[in-house]
Amino acid sequence: MKVFVVSKDNKPLMPCDPPKARLLLKSGKAKCIRRTPFTIKLLNETTKYTQPLIHGLDAGSGTAGSAVVDESGNVLYAAEIQLRQDIKEKMDRRRSYRRNRRYRKTRGRKARWNNRANSKRTDRFSPTMTSKIDSHLKEVRFVASILPISLLIVETSIFDPHALKNPEVLNKKWLYQKGICYGFANVKAYVRFRDNFTCQHCKGKSKDPRLHAHHIVYREHDGSDEPENLITLCETCHVKVHAGKIKLNAEGVKKSTLSHATQMNCVRTQLSKRLDCEETFGFVTSEHRQFYGLEKRHYVDAALIASRGKEPKFKVPVLLKRCVADGDYQQTKGIRSEQPITTGKIRGFRKYDKVAYLGNEYFIKGRMSTGYAILSDVHNNTIKMKPIPKFDKMTRLSARSSWITQQETIQNIA
Repeated sequence: MKVFVVSKDNKPLMPCDPPKARLLLKSGKAKCIRRTPFTIKLLNETTKYTQPLIHGLDAGSGTAGSAVVDESGNVLYAAEIQLRQDIKEKMDRRRSYRRNRRYRKTRGRKARWNNRANSKRTDRFSPTMTSKIDSHLKEVRFVASILPISLLIVETSIFDPHALKNPEVLNKKWLYQKGICYGFANVKAYVRFRDNFTCQHCKGKSKDPRLHAHHIVYREHDGSDEPENLITLCETCHVKVHAGKIKLNAEGVKKSTLSHATQMNCVRTQLSKRLDCEETFGFVTSEHRQFYGLEKRHYVDAALIASRGKEPKFKVPVLLKRCVADGDYQQTKGIRSEQPITTGKIRGFRKYDKVAYLGNEYFIKGRMSTGYAILSDVHNNTIKMKPIPKFDKMTRLSARSSWITQQETIQNIA
């Protein structure tokens, strides 16, 4: 475990070991400025000697990974950031309340719908995309504030999300003809080849040479045309399946959306434009991870990105971060806004404050004016406790911010 150090003028220095940080704090030469990750600030002038450190960023639309590695492959910082996925849902709910209120109170007012300057400006991103891009940039700024970063490497991947699932739509270009079924006449031929030209139900006992590619999840039920949703059946078994005489013991997949692929394409493009960084690709990280036999985790990928192929040595706990809203701004609830909501503190506590209770660290998920609270972990999983935790027995460790952080010891990642 390392303690992060900043100079008197807030310049990041090399981290130190806990015993040295304890001596600096005890002698009055430093003060604590952050609890998680533990960071101290020197109160006296000191040398500015630093070593080259590389920051690796594994960008993502749902979860991002971040790690800092020195020249020897030692991981000095590791974090996983869970990005917000609730912005569109909240905006849709707000819009429904707004329309309901306007219909009730201002139905006679002249319609105004084309007066939103922000929605008409060029180079505009949706609120969801703005949040995800800003979260990556915030992580880069945070790491640079506690460690002297000499190089930033971001995993980028330029791809056409539409052609990922539908390579045939761009078959006029030879590049897109090499889709996921390249080398076969079509998906059905690939499925028959994959299943060794054998009916997967009767295993050839029907002696029917006519083979069909059957959709496990029917198209009418939004079944996918991907190979994972297709299975080879002889015509005899195929007819019996559709007649309801045979029930297959197989699991298919529904059509998947490409929203995350589209968001990733946008996020990585914006990061490469806004940051002074070096680029790498996902297949390189994947090859390194498989070579060292490491677990598929975002902070592991980030460490592999930063180490440039060296085996990373994890010597620090991983920081689990979750992006949350800056605050609770809704003052009332209900369709007619008849129930007021307390947005300020209740007995000195706000939602998402980090608190200590019975020797453990939690986050406040819900509050009651009677003096009780609902606690959760960093993943927003409710901690069921009896009796219900009381504010009187809690100690606030840190105030609410735009992300909540919890430290977790790295177990065996191989």
